[in-house]
Amino acid sequence: MDNRNQQYTREPREFTETVVQINRVSKKTKGGNQIRFTALVIVGDKKGRVAAGLGKAPDVVSGIQKAISYAKKRMITISMKGTTIPYQILIKEGAAKVLLKPAPRGSGIVAGGPIRAVLESAGIKDVVAKMLGTNNKASNVYATIKALKQLTELYNKKGSPSGE
Repeated sequence: MDNRNQQYTREPREFTETVVQINRVSKKTKGGNQIRFTALVIVGDKKGRVAAGLGKAPDVVSGIQKAISYAKKRMITISMKGTTIPYQILIKEGAAKVLLKPAPRGSGIVAGGPIRAVLESAGIKDVVAKMLGTNNKASNVYATIKALKQLTELYNKKGSPSGE
């Protein structure tokens, strides 16, 4: 009897999965329209690991599952300075420009939708961000992840300041 009850108890999830965007795409074929869905998903553990995935499938649920599995394979670990990022950074990825600035403790995440989702999933609590180029959600998500990756490389190269 105990064995059966243990089977249904849910353990806490290791990662948070945030669906940022679902798109319906169609393709003209000889037999008619072929409709598919793309899902942009952010996966993070709120402890410094984050990734994004884009999945395409004939139905929404399969697209989300593909995006999640893609993202889990490509997780990056980011460096944080307390609850914020170590430096200010401006990054350009395609048409997207993203500006990230460290903020004092308690200010929260001041950012637009797609950037906010990435930063929350990564576990960053205090930061100011601005999307400067395109409003394309996928481009802004990938630019934010690239910025966080570059920040980590810079921070690891220079090392954390003495006293931390």
